[in-house]
Amino acid sequence: MQAAILDWAGTTVDHGSLAPVHVLVNLFKSRGLKITHEEARLDMGLLKKDHIRAILSIGRVRSMWIDRFEEPPSEQDLHLLFDEFVPLQIQCLAEYSGLITGVAEAIETMRSRGMKIGSTTGYTRPMLSVLLERAAGQGYVPDSAVCPDDVGAGRPFPWMCFQNAIALNIYPMEAFVKVGDTAADIEEGLNAGTWAVGVVRTGNEIGLTERDFFALSAAKQASLVERGRQRLRAAGAHYVIDSLDEIRPVLDRIDERLARGEKP
Repeated sequence: MQAAILDWAGTTVDHGSLAPVHVLVNLFKSRGLKITHEEARLDMGLLKKDHIRAILSIGRVRSMWIDRFEEPPSEQDLHLLFDEFVPLQIQCLAEYSGLITGVAEAIETMRSRGMKIGSTTGYTRPMLSVLLERAAGQGYVPDSAVCPDDVGAGRPFPWMCFQNAIALNIYPMEAFVKVGDTAADIEEGLNAGTWAVGVVRTGNEIGLTERDFFALSAAKQASLVERGRQRLRAAGAHYVIDSLDEIRPVLDRIDERLARGEKP
């Protein structure tokens, strides 16, 4: 294993992937539409304009829009929503950019194995720039950081992974492990020909801060984690872990499989 391509929100920063949900809920609220957190999370991981488009296509949301505005949401409506979303998300990211517990140690583990660190995201370049600056202040500096703006399309297309491979000068793609907390992350990795690892507890599948998660009963924690594991396995993840700090044994297993000539 030569490199990891890591997601941002819910995988390395922002435990629970809260920033996008906070902004999306308030964005639609500003139009007089009350979307749920579940609806905001349904297509998490996509390029944010695609994410907003997906929310607008949800039957209940589309019906609310028609009831309020007397016509279906248009492409112009989408562009207006996205234009409003961008500055709100950039402003929000400063608050939701804390490194997740155990991530610094996981990065050190990977680097001690000689691995390089790339990254992909559903955020735009200005949003990613905020995260890069905040993460650097906490000691996390990936070797490559790619966003949809750089390659013309976001997940589940594999282009961001390929751009990381170019930037890191690493080939073949089975030398990479793609790690993320959404089905879109898993699909991105599979489409690029990498190993795909899902992250459950810290990400979108559970959607809670670290404090709120551990305030739950042990039975409730286990139930939420198992449900999230099932969803990421269904998306095709080769492995599913609770958080990035559990990556070491997964890397060992993948190295063993590569040594036997296996591919993703």
